[in-house]
Amino acid sequence: MPLLTTRARIATVSALTALGAFASLGTATAAEPALNGEWAPFTRCPVDAPAMLAADGFDKTPQCVVSTSASGSIKLGKTTVVTGKTDLQIGVVQNADGTSSVVAPPTGALVADSATVPGGLLGLMCPSNVPVITAICETLDDSTFNKITATMESVGAPYAFDQTAGVLTDMPIVALPVRIHLENPLLGGNCYIGSKSQPILLRPKNLNYPEFGMSLFKGDGTVDASGEMNRINLTGATQNDSTFAVPGATGCGLNVGLINAAVNAKTGLPSAAGNNSLTLKDTRTHLTGLNAPGTVAPEAGRVLARNWHSAVR
Repeated sequence: MPLLTTRARIATVSALTALGAFASLGTATAAEPALNGEWAPFTRCPVDAPAMLAADGFDKTPQCVVSTSASGSIKLGKTTVVTGKTDLQIGVVQNADGTSSVVAPPTGALVADSATVPGGLLGLMCPSNVPVITAICETLDDSTFNKITATMESVGAPYAFDQTAGVLTDMPIVALPVRIHLENPLLGGNCYIGSKSQPILLRPKNLNYPEFGMSLFKGDGTVDASGEMNRINLTGATQNDSTFAVPGATGCGLNVGLINAAVNAKTGLPSAAGNNSLTLKDTRTHLTGLNAPGTVAPEAGRVLARNWHSAVR
């Protein structure tokens, strides 16, 4: 493989490792297919998306990326939430000019364990000097009503990829606009921190260099030193962003004004940049693509899709 191509792919993987770092809150999706061999992690790669299929192998090169992390934390204002397992999967189209674009799976790029907000509603809005809120607080001995789960959702496509930053440390790698859905019977179904018009904008960076590994395999996922596919593995990096601002909560409760105000006052929202942080530990990222996409041009995207489908068990 040409050196430049290898570097570009490593950079893209590193950038997308960052995406896994802030995908640590999320929701499950429908059952995923089981894939053979080296294809196994790429269960949701959007190989059939038009942009992926149209990648010709010359000007545009298609790739699949999965990034996972087992644990981490996110601090919003005065509240810190321990994050669980996360799984990010996307397609990447590498352009000949060094830029790239991201293609999300139809069901969304982020899948992760739900996170529980420490203290629940009692921690988020109690005690309060507002009589209505005080009355709610007095009902929260029942854990069913007290528990809050948090789900992070993308509210726009990632942008501002910096491939050089992806293989270095202490440089922003990518921008990702998100919001956080707070769920509890008393909060209603539309309680969010951040929104499509005012998202939380995450721009993580590597705190250390990931360990590098690579394997070659056949189109169906079978390991083969002369195979037409490659898989790059980057493991062990810790990612962090402490530069993002967090807007106030909106849409919380039937009387949204009162609940919003109580949640924001207790948690310190809105919170200016520098008061918030995200950390994900032991990120594990895998990227796969054709070894020599130019040899199958202009069908590179279709060949990648055919290989992915041949690995479905």
